[in-house]
Amino acid sequence: MQLFYNPNINTNEEYFTFDKVESKHIVKVLRKQEGDTVYITNGKGFLFESILINSNEKKCQVAIKSFQKEAKSLNYNLHIAIAPTKNIQRLEWFLEKATEIGITEITPILCKRSERKIIKKNRLEKVLISAMKQSLKYTLPKLNEMISFSEFIKINQSKNSFIAHCIDNEKYSLKQALQFAKPKENITILIGPEGDFTLTEITFALDNKFKAVSLGNSRLRTETAGIVAVQSVAFTFE
Repeated sequence: MQLFYNPNINTNEEYFTFDKVESKHIVKVLRKQEGDTVYITNGKGFLFESILINSNEKKCQVAIKSFQKEAKSLNYNLHIAIAPTKNIQRLEWFLEKATEIGITEITPILCKRSERKIIKKNRLEKVLISAMKQSLKYTLPKLNEMISFSEFIKINQSKNSFIAHCIDNEKYSLKQALQFAKPKENITILIGPEGDFTLTEITFALDNKFKAVSLGNSRLRTETAGIVAVQSVAFTFE
């Protein structure tokens, strides 16, 4: 199934018109003809089945036949706050795979040891959209603007908040820590930069009700640690 994305379509629509870029893709690339079925998601959990009624390559129009709510919505709300990697492609890989596995929200955080201090949010959102469509999901993860580590700690409201770090001190395994979380509760996990969080950052998080967790015995790259965290939550609540 070829899935299209447009955040503006809603359940009250009877007809929908694509922009020039999508219209050209539907008509010229996919060679869709009038009468063909076109599937659309608004990234908010809905799938729309429509029929192509106007194959204009600049202003393609469909009639909405039916819509349905995503049947297999996540049984958890996972927010990963992660320090962007120096190589942006590694962060993009994380976003792609996390979307495929299942994630609710991502916040890029600026830490003391961060190697990347600027991101292009529009570019990263395109990665999320592509991964959502490829994996046939109907809910687009929320991507926030980059903020400082300390600011994120201050505004975090999650009851189940964890910081994954490599310093050898008392901490749960993430698997153990997740036993205290219930389905549909908010879960927040902090993933640090290459070189890890500083002791000052870890202490600040712990003082603000974060719990220290381990992702295993191996020392992981930032994006790998992020995926391990996402997969651990998915396995726990599937």
